[in-house]
Amino acid sequence: MFHKEGFKIILYAALILVSSLLLIDNFIEIYWLQKSLMILILVFFILILQFFRDPKRNTNLIDDHVIAPADGKVVVIEEVFENEYFKGKKRQISIFMSPLNVHVTRYPVSGLVKYSKYHPGKYLVAWHPKSSVDNERTTIVVENPSIGEILYRQIAGAVARRIVNYAKKDRQVIQGEDAGFIKFGSRIDIFVPLDMKIHVELDQKTKGGETIIASK
Repeated sequence: MFHKEGFKIILYAALILVSSLLLIDNFIEIYWLQKSLMILILVFFILILQFFRDPKRNTNLIDDHVIAPADGKVVVIEEVFENEYFKGKKRQISIFMSPLNVHVTRYPVSGLVKYSKYHPGKYLVAWHPKSSVDNERTTIVVENPSIGEILYRQIAGAVARRIVNYAKKDRQVIQGEDAGFIKFGSRIDIFVPLDMKIHVELDQKTKGGETIIASK
């Protein structure tokens, strides 16, 4: 199953694949070069399919739990001053997504979208400390009845050039459902209250929609 944001790119890639294979077959006579180019193009196409996959996830809806909004690796767990929305101290958990991870963003909690804002910016590598405030990004706040307000931020990376955000202000959303997509390498920051228990560790792999990252 593939994410809808990838349909157009997959179609273009398939057309390029077929055209390239025909051209190579007709115009390159050196056997080893012909086969090498064909394999290279096929691998490239498979990587595109891999990037846009959208596997089904089984989310257990629990109001006082925050789940990972994306697949990837935990690269930051620290107390920070969040100055865009909360203007106060929060616990930040950051998940880095490589181009090989599933790049679907899922709602970390159920509730009402209180804030949703797009910020244009740079394209620093996603693990850069300043990527959270300097890169192209969206900031979304969901108010959950048990936990309160949870902020998550989609951050573009050095390769990513488009963030898709489905969270609209005043919309009711459900934990684990599709919240958007970031194309080709990125990062998600989640900001939770300081008194929440953290359930992940640095370098731990997360599974979007399933891994519990914090609880009340």
